[in-house]
Amino acid sequence: MPSLKELNQKFIERKIKTQKMGGDIEVAKQKAQKKLTVRERIQILFDPQTFVEQGILAEHNSNDPDMAGKSTPADGVVSGVGQIFGRSVAVIAYDFTVIAGTIGEVNERKAKRMRAWAATMRIPLVWLLDSAGARIQEIASSRFAMTGELFYDQVALSGVVPQVAAMMGPCAAGTAYIAGLADFVPMVKGTSSMALAGPPLVKAAIGEDISAENLGGSRVHCDISGVGDLEVNDDKACLEVVRKYLSFFPSHSGEKPPRATVKKTSEDVSSRLAKALSGQNPNDETLDDSILEILPDNPRKHYDMRSILTKVVDGGDLLELKPNFGKGLITALARIGGNALGIVASQPSYMGGVINIDESDKAARFINLCDAFNIPLVFFQDVPGFMVGSKVEHAGIIRHGAKMLYAVSRASVPKITVVIRKAYGAGYYVMCGRAFGADKIVAWPSAEISLMGAEGAVNIIFRKDIAKAADPEKRRQELVAEYGQKISLDVAAQGAYIDDVIDPRDTRKIILETLHLTSQKQIPLPQRKHGVMPV
Repeated sequence: MPSLKELNQKFIERKIKTQKMGGDIEVAKQKAQKKLTVRERIQILFDPQTFVEQGILAEHNSNDPDMAGKSTPADGVVSGVGQIFGRSVAVIAYDFTVIAGTIGEVNERKAKRMRAWAATMRIPLVWLLDSAGARIQEIASSRFAMTGELFYDQVALSGVVPQVAAMMGPCAAGTAYIAGLADFVPMVKGTSSMALAGPPLVKAAIGEDISAENLGGSRVHCDISGVGDLEVNDDKACLEVVRKYLSFFPSHSGEKPPRATVKKTSEDVSSRLAKALSGQNPNDETLDDSILEILPDNPRKHYDMRSILTKVVDGGDLLELKPNFGKGLITALARIGGNALGIVASQPSYMGGVINIDESDKAARFINLCDAFNIPLVFFQDVPGFMVGSKVEHAGIIRHGAKMLYAVSRASVPKITVVIRKAYGAGYYVMCGRAFGADKIVAWPSAEISLMGAEGAVNIIFRKDIAKAADPEKRRQELVAEYGQKISLDVAAQGAYIDDVIDPRDTRKIILETLHLTSQKQIPLPQRKHGVMPV
């Protein structure tokens, strides 16, 4: 009978062999596609020396003839727990070098273990997806009836712990739904793709010839479908953005987001020194005069809202989600005074900042995400309203807009609204107008709040009067000037419909003060099973 030493050595050797994954040939193929191996990815994702693997000795137990004699190290998935910035995070990482990272019975048992740990330990869960989908050799039979539990588990975890699906290779069929149900989906440019059916099945089913990239590559999902949140250049960048994303979130919904130490830039240091030398408080959060130069004098001219946001947030640092999808709105994670917050901002440089179907979906999703994990929301308004016309009506803009309206109404986290310029119609509502629970609503002196702009209102209300005038254009301009007085900011301020008209240089300071004021905010909600969110 083997001694304990001999038995121990046998298992040590098996673990060492497993570390080689699918073998030199398969690893070389992985490298040829400019992809890191699953174990290299794990090393980058976690803080050094913190990852503890679970189930390393796993192998398939299939009786299918096609699997006979095949070795599946770790059964094609590396799972375990490590630390990101000192906090525990669970990972399920598929290994494409082992039978194309397919999901089999044993590796799904390992993944189930991680989902259970995430639920019971209340820790974030990260998928590193590089998989051809289900292992057909094991479930292409009536045994398929027992599958699908992983999606049920994902839904149970939704809003309880952060879930990230990093797309680092192909994800076909069922594995695409992992991304569809996750909170954050970064995609590696040129190597990642997802689709419910890959090109061969598409060809067989409907006769369409299409590449994996054109069917469901990173550009498709980050720019067109909106399933992806961010396109990144390579595996390393993908893993780094996962780390950054999680740094804004609590480990679970029962905690508040972690507060970060504010990193001072050289510009910050110079500004504070200048304040100290002039006798001012060096810790004063007042912005410099350059923020007064951003808005064009002509209100019809566009500008990039990012030029305001980067002056307001810590270090000018924004982590934008879906930057190339629904481009009329900016949704970003950032910090002010070290406090994590979610920003929903109009983008006047894209179609004037009008809200369309994709903008509605993008904002609703982001608001729900921040609200689920106690991240305060700050809205920057310069919105002319919703897109109109038969095209968007036929596409369902009412239900999509209702989705955003529902999300901003339901959100119970601190909500702060800054009206920069236009705040018209239902656009004002969905961007957290006064009636939608804004804990602070302030306006720059350039703001206008109204059902619509003066010109639009005059063209509708006074169209007969204008048509009868000797000089229609002159009369129209006179009426526009008169109506403009009715929607001037003085009316909103004098009626106390807004909390204040602020100096733009005080924007950061006021947001920070309100974050401190609302840090213990609680809203009693009526008891119910759940609301019925628009589709």
